[in-house]
This record gives sequence, structure tokens and C-alpha cells, in this order.
Amino acid sequence: MTELELLVDLHKDDERQGPGSEAETLRAMALIETAHNDGLKIADIGCGSGASTIVLAQNTTADITAVDLFPEFLDKLNQNALQLGLSQRIHTWQQSMEELSFEDESLDIIWSEGAIYNMGFEKGIKQWRRFLKPGGYLAVSEISWTTHSRPKELEDFWMAAYPEIDTVSGKIKTLEKNGYQPIGHFILPVACWIDHYYAPVQSRFEDFLKRHKHSEAAKAIIKAEEEEIVLYNRYKNYYSYGFYVARRVD
Repeated sequence: MTELELLVDLHKDDERQGPGSEAETLRAMALIETAHNDGLKIADIGCGSGASTIVLAQNTTADITAVDLFPEFLDKLNQNALQLGLSQRIHTWQQSMEELSFEDESLDIIWSEGAIYNMGFEKGIKQWRRFLKPGGYLAVSEISWTTHSRPKELEDFWMAAYPEIDTVSGKIKTLEKNGYQPIGHFILPVACWIDHYYAPVQSRFEDFLKRHKHSEAAKAIIKAEEEEIVLYNRYKNYYSYGFYVARRVD
């Protein structure tokens, strides 16, 4: 298996493929005035196995299109939606977030938790804007510095991994210059990282290694995951995901 296939296999049974929680999804929804209107069309882009998609469906009457590149995640979402009686309103698309086939100005809300970094924050909000109706909302969580300065080890790591990481104020400026009016933002708490993401995936490390016969490639995946967890625990006061809610303005 390729490195990417191994990563998908490791995370496919996670409720979430990144930091977050039901409470934080609901908190972001509360910033959107129209979230509970009837007849809304929502796209959840980079939905993974659909934790946020399910929360959106359970708390609105919207028609939701959940988009992800990996069929393993979408299969899990489809199973959960069926079990919860939500499959009539949740439709899954296997697509790249860079090649979306939505019609222009067809969506009331674009949602994306912990995924826009795959194409880059600014590129994503620029490309996706045309799919929003005028006045439509964008809700995204994005890795962000939470202090003005930070230790060199941490800065070196993130500048190599994702050079577009920026402060919260920098992300808000990027939204403003690309045709959005910021409505609100907040920082994901530690529990979103530890309780809802790292602890569940750590509990599956040994089964993952056994499944792949402790191959060097599988061990490399686990080593990288463990290093990320150590880094977060050491430096969690300096970075997190910021959740940004903004409205398209024309």
C-alpha cells in the first residue's frame, strides 16, 4: 500500500479525521443567521467519514452534499446516514475539492472542517466563493497560530508542513480581501485535539500495525503520528484550529 492508502486505512474508522467536536460544529452553526431556514443547500467539503455532516443534518432541514476524495470515508458516512434515517438528505460525492462540480451561486452554506489546508486556505476560499449564493456563508476550520510569536522548533515544523499557517488576524484579513465579511471566529479547545482526535486514533495504533504485519511503511506512519501528538502536547498553547465563519459579499 502507498503512504496515502495507509493513512486512509489508519483513519477510516475514526469518527473524525481531524480535531473538532459536535459542540464546536454547533457553535459555528450558531453564528449563521440562516442555518435553520428551510430549503437550504449545504456542501460539506473534505467531509471525511462525516462527523460534521451528520451534525449538520441532525440540526437543520438542509439538503447536504458531502464531498471527499476517498470512498472509504464516504462509505462510512453513507452507512451512518442510513442508520440514523438521514440518507434522504445526505448525498455523497467522490471528488477532489479542487475540481468541484457545483453550479455557480447554488449553495447557501459551504462547510469544511480541518480540510481546506489540502489545497491551501486562500486558494480554497477563492475557488469556492463562486459556488455560494450572494450572502451565502462559509464555515471553515484552519490551522492557525494563537500567539504572535512561537518557539523555533514549532515554527520550523509548521512552515515545512504548511507554509500558509498564519495568525487568526491574518486568516481574517485573507477572508476580507477575497470577498468575504467575517462574521465570527473561535479557537478549538484542547479536548477537540486530545479527546476527539488523538486518543481515538492512538487506541488503534496496535491493530493497525498488526494488520500490516509491522511493515516498515506502517511503522513510519505510526512514528509520524506519534511525533505530531508529542509536538501538540508540548506546544498546544501556540497553535490550534481556528473556526472561521464568513459571508460572501458582492
